[in-house]
Amino acid sequence: MGIGNVLVNLLSKLLVVFAITFLYENFRIATIPFTWWAWLLILFADDFCYYWAHRIGHESRFFWASHIIHHSSQKYNLSTALRQTWTGGFFTFIFYLALPFFGFHPLMIFTQMSVSLIYQYWIHTELIDKMPRWFEAIFNTPSHHRVHHGSNPLYLDRNYAGILIIWDKLFGTFQPEIKEEKVIYGLHSNINTYNPIKIAFHEWIAVFKDAFSAKTSFLNKLAYFIKPPGWKHDGSGILSDSIREEWIMTQQKESAIK
Repeated sequence: MGIGNVLVNLLSKLLVVFAITFLYENFRIATIPFTWWAWLLILFADDFCYYWAHRIGHESRFFWASHIIHHSSQKYNLSTALRQTWTGGFFTFIFYLALPFFGFHPLMIFTQMSVSLIYQYWIHTELIDKMPRWFEAIFNTPSHHRVHHGSNPLYLDRNYAGILIIWDKLFGTFQPEIKEEKVIYGLHSNINTYNPIKIAFHEWIAVFKDAFSAKTSFLNKLAYFIKPPGWKHDGSGILSDSIREEWIMTQQKESAIK
């Protein structure tokens, strides 16, 4: 999956470079210099963009169809970091277009994107339990990211951070790893295949099938791409929030009985 991602990205990267450079050269409202504070500023700005790109990747099925690849492994180690989408590079860059618009130079943007990508490699491991408390409070860590890869109801759609975990705490999507709730990796419904073609495109096939086979209005068909994974026009679908809330209620009832 990693090799496929690199090969396909040779094409998608051309699109991204063109879009960001074109926007910077023709529509920027300021020019941010190559100074120390600018590099600090773009760390926060890029990470903020990453948070929302990542979050939308879970909350909109169109983007989830690409991002699901990264979550489809039932194991969690450094190789999981290389289990990447073959299609997402053509879409997710739109969340970063504010950066050249506000005046960050393309070279600065691509450098910080690379820093973010490299940082996120080492957090795909079970070998590190917890980092120092101050580090866990500010940065994304193996513990935080294990939660993100969990299919446990409590862990679904949590900890979208790239480098800084502060965004999850700020926007209400943070969930600490709990020792009593061991992380179960993979999807809510695992695909159980090693076929890279199926892994790369199974969710695209599923969303198109759901949309075109649904006997409903055009807007509802379109909603299959926009709404979160699990949504169905007749209300029969189950969303991650509902799964989590039901699990929490069950735990509370069991605790009350005890």
